[in-house]
Amino acid sequence: MAQVEAPENLDRWPDPAGRLITLILIRCGLRISSVLGLAFDCLLRDGQGAPYLRYLNTKMKREAAVPIDEQLEAEIIAQQCRGLERWPEGTPHLFPRPNSNAIGKIPVQPVSFRGSLNRWLDSCEIRDEHGRPVMLTPHQWRHTFACRLINRDVPQEVVRVLLDHESHRMTARYAKITDQTVRRHWEQATKVNIKGERVTLAPDGPLAQAQWAKTRVGMATQTLPNGYCGLPIQKSCPHANACLTCPVFITGPEFLPELREQRHRTLTLIDISQSKGQARVVEMNQQVLTNLDRMIGEIEKNEPAPGTADAS
Repeated sequence: MAQVEAPENLDRWPDPAGRLITLILIRCGLRISSVLGLAFDCLLRDGQGAPYLRYLNTKMKREAAVPIDEQLEAEIIAQQCRGLERWPEGTPHLFPRPNSNAIGKIPVQPVSFRGSLNRWLDSCEIRDEHGRPVMLTPHQWRHTFACRLINRDVPQEVVRVLLDHESHRMTARYAKITDQTVRRHWEQATKVNIKGERVTLAPDGPLAQAQWAKTRVGMATQTLPNGYCGLPIQKSCPHANACLTCPVFITGPEFLPELREQRHRTLTLIDISQSKGQARVVEMNQQVLTNLDRMIGEIEKNEPAPGTADAS
């Protein structure tokens, strides 16, 4: 998704309509049939002026709406302007078929968009973690939208409303799949404490589930700029503003840029403090530097070599 959403790749779309369809699929979680069937006047605003996208839930045969940001609203307005330039008498569709459509009454068809999507992905050279070309379907972005919300701990009822699911069962399925994926990545990734020692979950049994639940709560509620707090949520922290000397601090490869930047700042602070004769400040930050070196060193052992970055 980082490759797909990169501005330089989105700008590779040969037409602005294809780019906008892609953005709506990713940011709103709609089915492709709902996006291509959007009415020309699909924008709504609530009493506070916040924008929404009105659409037809083609599976449930009912109208629904999803909140959007102002940037997406502006892009939809630009698409409306392009439509009026092409069909001054007006068109009923936000995405009319560009050719053989004299009065703008035929919308873009799913098979046409899928062909354009495949050509766009090929032009962007989107690759998976094994370096293979990626094939995506529009519906996969609906799954991505749902999983991202659940990863951010948006309540399942809110996710259900945003996806316009009829029942909670489908939304719960996304939550289960997402949790399994997060746990698999957590278990596979290198996690270290301030001593540079590997941190792992219990392999199996009831403790494994309970420990994962504790970890998941910490990830959701106690994420720090450079790692996670491993304290139980019920326990207060005796190490305020000193996480890099705290025995329950945990970090991993996703925080390497922050850890490296923190190491650079710590070295600078040590140099300045030494020049001023501030021995206590040097001592405190030297311990932080030692812990940073241990953590970064252990994590980097499992990092891919330059030029072989994960493309998933």
